[in-house]
Amino acid sequence: MKRILFITAHRLGDAVIAMGALAGMMERHPQARFTIACGPAVQDLFRYMPRCERIIVVEKKPHNRHWLALWWQVVRHRWEVVVDLRSSPLAYGVWSRSRHVVRGGRRTGLKLEQQTRALGFRQPFRPHVWLGPEEQDMAARLLPGDIRWLALAPTAGTETKLWPASSFAALADRLGAEGMRPVLFYGPGEREARLAAPARAAMPEALDLGGRYSLAQVAALLVRCCLFVGSDSGLMHLSAALDVPTLGLFGPSRAAEYAPSGRWTAVVEAPGPPGAGNMEGLKAEDVCQAALSLYEWSGEG
Repeated sequence: MKRILFITAHRLGDAVIAMGALAGMMERHPQARFTIACGPAVQDLFRYMPRCERIIVVEKKPHNRHWLALWWQVVRHRWEVVVDLRSSPLAYGVWSRSRHVVRGGRRTGLKLEQQTRALGFRQPFRPHVWLGPEEQDMAARLLPGDIRWLALAPTAGTETKLWPASSFAALADRLGAEGMRPVLFYGPGEREARLAAPARAAMPEALDLGGRYSLAQVAALLVRCCLFVGSDSGLMHLSAALDVPTLGLFGPSRAAEYAPSGRWTAVVEAPGPPGAGNMEGLKAEDVCQAALSLYEWSGEG
């Protein structure tokens, strides 16, 4: 039996982007079984992945000792392919017929396209996320299908990426007039709760689903939404991979490199040079117009 070792990211956004490369490898090797090595925060992305033989959670350790721990778990196998998107030395320390070590660094084009080109694919593959039946049942109870749910993600990895809470509230009012009900999504932990607090205060009518659900549950909840609007973040990439119409808001990050990849996606960039825009200059009216255009284009409207 052919086995493929796929070493991917720790952070949600990077891990979702890497699922485009994973989709390509699954198509190239339709009979192979996969072992996924990933960070603890993203292991749910692969829980329902077909042909996934094993998920190895890589906990970061001082002095890069996590790579040694991973090596001990994989060195006894003979791999058909090793794909390493973390640029570690591990791929050269195990037996494999072929290996792809994808280097980091800034290059021209989407990160997703850079990775798939490095694996020898002529065309990029869209990321895909698999859902579980229990999570889908839970999501259907929380977000009934007779309501058009608007997913809003007010947090991001860096605070300069945040769109003001007052702007999110203005957007929610405008889209609420179109019959959408806002739902707040954000990650677990004290930091995410702190960053989301202004949005919660500005939109008391919004359904707050942030911070207390597993990643698999969040994915099932997002897919029940008719539209997603949020800053450049892991949730933005996850929403796009689930084929939810996704509008990404960009300022101090580069849309040319990190725009969401999915069936229906669009971006709005804040005024200023690419990758250096000020999110406070992004007007709610412009975001609303882009959101409604995306909504109509997706066929949801």
